[in-house]
Amino acid sequence: MDNKTRDRLRGIAVGAACGDALGMALEFGAPTPVDRLIREMTPGRLSAGVFTDDTETSLALAESLVNRRPLDPADLARRFLDWYRRRPEDCGLYTSMVLDGVKLGLGWETAANRAQERSPLSAANGSVMRCWPVAVAYWNNRAQLWDDSILQSRVTHMHPECVAACLFINIMIFEILHGSDRQAAFETALKEVELDPELRQMIVAAPTRRREQLRNTGWVRHTMESVLWGFMTTDSFEEAVVQVANLGADADSSATVVGALAGSWYGLSGIPTRWQDKLHGPWPIRSETIWRTPQFVALADQLSGA
Repeated sequence: MDNKTRDRLRGIAVGAACGDALGMALEFGAPTPVDRLIREMTPGRLSAGVFTDDTETSLALAESLVNRRPLDPADLARRFLDWYRRRPEDCGLYTSMVLDGVKLGLGWETAANRAQERSPLSAANGSVMRCWPVAVAYWNNRAQLWDDSILQSRVTHMHPECVAACLFINIMIFEILHGSDRQAAFETALKEVELDPELRQMIVAAPTRRREQLRNTGWVRHTMESVLWGFMTTDSFEEAVVQVANLGADADSSATVVGALAGSWYGLSGIPTRWQDKLHGPWPIRSETIWRTPQFVALADQLSGA
């Protein structure tokens, strides 16, 4: 592994967490006026710089991959359940529905299928917001990246569009890590990932959308639209994350995803040091162990074999 690749792999992990922490204070809000964009990590429902459930579930996935490869969905479900039992500050409604089933003793697949049957039209962004550890773990194994991107989504989010979103983001990251520019990575993902026609149309149009057209809700289509708009139309890590986070609504989740994607392109060295210095949060939650940027760097190295 060369130094550029190592920097980019570290950038994925740190970038996702930084996006989450910046977006935390802007979640559920209206879009910030373009002349007053928030560029610093500020307090919200949590202290400034603290990451949320987006990163917490990513860490559960990452630790499962550190311990077992290929991904063991039962192990991942157990880790999600441990996190859920510790009473996180936030947990998506759909993820809660699945984990409530696991908590009752249902197997992960039964619980996920039951949730899908109860809400067949629900296609939330809870699996795409956490999918980046698969891209880091399998940065040089495309086949396993493909399989485990699908599987990690299905543990909680079985809807085909949720699965497709995870594949799309991780294939783009893979292509970037192997030398593609942003447009080529985008086009490869479009070619290879099976997409619902309406989702495909939204993704294709995303880079040409106007800011005021982006709703940025927790629907996976809106998340993908915002993320790809922010990534493809800006020229720095900071600008990509700032633009997406300041769309408000589900700001932290979209900023997490664009943070991972932009981190793969700009690398750790492209992430503002003032954000890296402020990033922190307990992991496991409700513990006294505080994760900061060095812990995310070490995790990326462990996952990737750097």
